[in-house]
Amino acid sequence: MPDRRTEILRAATRVIARRGVRGLRVAELAAEAEVSVALIYYHFTDRAGLLHRTLEFINDRADRYTAERDAGTGEPDPRTDLEQALLLELQDVPEVRENSIAWGELRASAAFEPELREDLAKATLSWVHEIAELLGQARPAGTAPAHAAAAERLTCLLEGLSVRWHSGSIPLDHARRLLREAIDLELSRP
Repeated sequence: MPDRRTEILRAATRVIARRGVRGLRVAELAAEAEVSVALIYYHFTDRAGLLHRTLEFINDRADRYTAERDAGTGEPDPRTDLEQALLLELQDVPEVRENSIAWGELRASAAFEPELREDLAKATLSWVHEIAELLGQARPAGTAPAHAAAAERLTCLLEGLSVRWHSGSIPLDHARRLLREAIDLELSRP
């Protein structure tokens, strides 16, 4: 059974996905998590601490569901591993949708809440490095700067596709197809 702190973070992710960061009210969060307001402040001290830990929670949860790519059998295939690392972010699963929407809300709010910027930049950089490593394995002839630039393009595209999918602008299968095509293009670069 998850501890109270984890339940609060799950609830914070749900509330942020539903109402955005600017709409996050501690009283509403307490009701969502079925805890007292005082317990939230006990665990997270203030709103900034809560947002920081929620971002970490979202990243850890994404790491868990994207780790599914490692559960396959047979010979490792770097290209498939790269594709899966990205495509697992586009799943029609409540946890993935909630994570993706909350991430987008946190990113959008950083324009108004500068204290979020550093944490978001670190998380983004970590993700870009992970994808750059996978690109390096899939295309060993490329250079590290080229892999980093390709990883930046792919992660930016994925975030944009996610927003369009969640907003109903494009269907999920189309978003996944566009991402696969972009991966193919990046891997075919000289």
